[in-house]
Amino acid sequence: MHTGKKPYTCEVCSKGFAQPSKLQDHQRIHTGEKPYTCQVCSKGFRIVSHLKSHQLIHTGEKPYICQVCSQGFSQSSSLHKHQRIHTGEKPFTCKVCSQSFNVSSNLKSHQLIHTGEKPHSCEVCSKKFKTAQSLSHHQLTHTGKKPYACQVCSKGFSRPSTLYAHKKVHTGVKLYKCKMCLKELTTAQALSNHQLTHTGEKPYKCQVCSKGFAQLSTLNAHQKVHTGEKPYICKICSKGFTKAEALTYHQFSHTGERPYTCQVCSKGFLRPCALKAHQRIHTGEKPYMCKICLKEFTRAQDVRRHQFSHTGEKPYTCQVCSKGFAHHSSLQAHQLIHTGEKPHSCEVCSKQFKTAKYLRYHQFTHTGEKPYTCQVCSKGFAQPSTLKAHQRVHTGVKLYKCKTCLKEFTTAQVCNLHQLTHTEEKPYTCQVCSKGFKTPLNLKKHQLIHTWGEKNTSEICSK
Repeated sequence: MHTGKKPYTCEVCSKGFAQPSKLQDHQRIHTGEKPYTCQVCSKGFRIVSHLKSHQLIHTGEKPYICQVCSQGFSQSSSLHKHQRIHTGEKPFTCKVCSQSFNVSSNLKSHQLIHTGEKPHSCEVCSKKFKTAQSLSHHQLTHTGKKPYACQVCSKGFSRPSTLYAHKKVHTGVKLYKCKMCLKELTTAQALSNHQLTHTGEKPYKCQVCSKGFAQLSTLNAHQKVHTGEKPYICKICSKGFTKAEALTYHQFSHTGERPYTCQVCSKGFLRPCALKAHQRIHTGEKPYMCKICLKEFTRAQDVRRHQFSHTGEKPYTCQVCSKGFAHHSSLQAHQLIHTGEKPHSCEVCSKQFKTAKYLRYHQFTHTGEKPYTCQVCSKGFAQPSTLKAHQRVHTGVKLYKCKTCLKEFTTAQVCNLHQLTHTEEKPYTCQVCSKGFKTPLNLKKHQLIHTWGEKNTSEICSK
């Protein structure tokens, strides 16, 4: 033992051992023999020490305690791995790209990125996976089974790691701290993803369009755009989704549930990220800044959209008329012009709208509610865009300029209507008598003529 000699050699792989018992344990790798069986769940093990460690799962005993954060573990090896979180040690390095990992299993999974190998195949849908664990988790999407349940709120999860991360919602424990901004996060994965926001690094590349992503899960979801795959199907309306998370949020549209509630104003949201963005309205926080004009925003997507105003880029193109849009949501709203579809209906007056947003604003006409208030004069508005335009009355800002006479206006709508004074164009047409008008207001006034009776209509309209 002390000489370093290993006289006992495996006849299959030639590996040497100092003790015959160690050789005997090793040989079971080749034979597949697992003679030590758990009396509770019947799981088999090659080595008696592995059985003893496993039995602690059933007893709940965690004798190995981290000296830094007091977290307990059932196995000494698990504690050893955990301690690398505090030390920052990553002893396992990829020989291809030099990326380091704190666990050898993570390195093995990572190496499959370079080889492209996916040795584990689903028997139901033939989808392939890099690891047996990923396949096992995927198979639960076919059964709908969520075997890991939270003891506090009974919510079910398909993965133990997801359950473990969820539990921290109840405890409030955030063990992982970013060294750059000191932000605390509940999981090591969340910390790793967060740190990429400081470096701007996007290490996961799409093989089809070369687009980069900060997270592997985001890349996987993106790739379904190219394949058209939508494996997550709503059982109520049969609509398909590329991500399980998107399906979960969609299902709320059938139940009307908004489970994430603002503690300040009690407004409900479908998604936690939407609640988080909303809360910044109350705090005034605007963490996202445009690098060109230094304008600040409450959401990352808002600053991305805003940046198109500097570049003039319109990456979303209508397939029918080739019109370009800066925002995907604007393209979706535009496409309804071609289809004529108005899927959102008011329950009070049955009026139909192209988007849920316009329906929501319309509903305020029935309730009289004006939730958007000017901080200067306290005047209320039913739409945020109307409030934004009104605020320019106080600031004196006139962003929109007539290309013909250079007159400036506070809103795009007023500017567009003004520009018609320079042309003979009358785009607003009466459906009864075909008379044209330059503004919708003048058309609306004219239409009152028809409501007074048909008797004098032709006479009045001919004037």
